[in-house]
Amino acid sequence: PKPQIPHSLSPNPKSLSPCLQEDGHARVLRRQAEQVLQGSRMLAVCQYSPMAEEDVATLRHYLRRHGIQLHFVLNEVLRPVLAQSRYRSLLPLLVCRNVVLASAEPRAREMLRVLRGVPQVTLLGACIDDTILSRQGVENFARLPPLEVSQGQTVAALSLPSSQTCSLLQRGPARLTALLDEHIRRLRGTGAAAEPPPGRGTGNQ
Repeated sequence: PKPQIPHSLSPNPKSLSPCLQEDGHARVLRRQAEQVLQGSRMLAVCQYSPMAEEDVATLRHYLRRHGIQLHFVLNEVLRPVLAQSRYRSLLPLLVCRNVVLASAEPRAREMLRVLRGVPQVTLLGACIDDTILSRQGVENFARLPPLEVSQGQTVAALSLPSSQTCSLLQRGPARLTALLDEHIRRLRGTGAAAEPPPGRGTGNQ
């Protein structure tokens, strides 16, 4: 079935106008933009070229499968919001027609995979976990292993020296015990050889 087009900050990319004439409508869009910024750990700015509505719906569908939302936002609405947020370094990317990709979790790898098949949407840069990244930076970030894998590797690296130290500490007492046991056996063997056999004396009674 054809995926439905969900509600966005601007429902139809063809309806984007260069300026807003209604202050009330602008305030509503600005509040919606603020909500998007506040709930996102990843915010990507892309350059947008016109697409058919069916293609936009398909793009939304594939992005939404990875928890990524596609928003059409007027630059004059988004600029003042970005200027007062931690994303203000993204302001130079707002040129011509832009779209914003937002997600509650960093999904750089999935985002790049979807955008590879959509030449009309070009990634310009992103902010991931309060870090501003260029397009190349996003690609480098996407090559990093998942957080769970990195945590496992770190724990393994930290636990290795302690396990080696424990092994060395345990090896010392075990070696000392073995040496003492061997020494006791030798002493017992020497004492048994020096003791005369029973029934034999040094003189006649």
